Amino acid sequence: MVEENITRIQLDGKEYILIGTAHVSKHSAEQVKEVIEAERPDSVCVELDQQRYQSIIEGSKWKDMDIIQVIKQKKASLLLINLAISSFQNRMANQLDIKAGQEMIQGIESAKETGAKLVLADRNIQITFARIWGSIGLKGKAILLSQVVASIFSKETISEEELEKMKNQDMINSLLNEFTETFPRLKTPLIDERDQYLAHKIKHAPGEKIVAVLGAAHVPGIKEEIKKEQDIASLTTLPPKSKLPKIIGWSIPVLILAIIAYTFIANPSAGLSQTISWILWNGSLSAIGAAIAMGHPLTILTAFLAAPITSLNPLLAAGWFAGLTQAYIRRPSVKDFETISEDVFSVKGFWRNKVSRILLIVVLANIGSSLGTFIGGADVIRVFIENLF
Repeated sequence: MVEENITRIQLDGKEYILIGTAHVSKHSAEQVKEVIEAERPDSVCVELDQQRYQSIIEGSKWKDMDIIQVIKQKKASLLLINLAISSFQNRMANQLDIKAGQEMIQGIESAKETGAKLVLADRNIQITFARIWGSIGLKGKAILLSQVVASIFSKETISEEELEKMKNQDMINSLLNEFTETFPRLKTPLIDERDQYLAHKIKHAPGEKIVAVLGAAHVPGIKEEIKKEQDIASLTTLPPKSKLPKIIGWSIPVLILAIIAYTFIANPSAGLSQTISWILWNGSLSAIGAAIAMGHPLTILTAFLAAPITSLNPLLAAGWFAGLTQAYIRRPSVKDFETISEDVFSVKGFWRNKVSRILLIVVLANIGSSLGTFIGGADVIRVFIENLF
């Protein structure tokens, strides 16, 4: 058996066998099967949480999704991002003729075949996302989103040989070191904390011989963390929500309304000009966002009418109303839900599929409305200052 990408650790009378994998590598899946069948471990740990495990076991449940409820529950943006990231990974896997995450699927199947205990060793993905989002600041959020979007729509291809080279330990360490220098706060919740969590779960897996199927980037950290004790409670705590966004969210509309009201009293014509400017900037930019997403004319009109009002209430968003209108007028068919995982392989597919188009309408109309709020608000303040002096 080839020991490449395999790390063996003897600790406290137990043997840990770490398999460093690439998530879209055919060789990784084959190696996982070979190692588990040869070692016959007591436990097999996989880099999955319960949510991702259920997704693998039950398959895609797009047909059961209610797009209207997704919008009402304010999950459209999150779903669109998940679709986009999934599209990127699946596109790579499709290029290499392998199912994304096949090495994890193989780990699950081999554990069952050999009678080993299956351990879901990764932290809940929603906790990881929340800790990432809460730790990187406004600038970090912008950089992260731009990098995700750039990677999604990149047409660059990668060979399986290049993927295998990426699993080389020196390569991984150099990549992480470079990553830390450019974006240090993201590495902590994404890699370091999960190294600690994974190490804890692996170390406490039942039996004397444990095989762990891991992304190669986690192996160096787990080798060190498995020798230590981890504070799991602190690793699974959601970051406290800042009150600042809520304060800013309510302060801006209150300020805008107060300025317009004062201007109306001092100079009604100037107040009317402010109101028209607010409506046009908010409505037009939100409508443009819905139009870019190829929304129905009534959807675009809804975005235009809703934006000036919703911008004054942080609990509402123009994109929600536009998305709901589109969902009622162009209700997705069963086929749209069945083909969405394939349609989002391409940029064109995002717009062609009725489900992803609705999500795009929600997001782009909201972005347009946000831009309209800043530009329209600035114009309201400009007119106020001009009339003040």
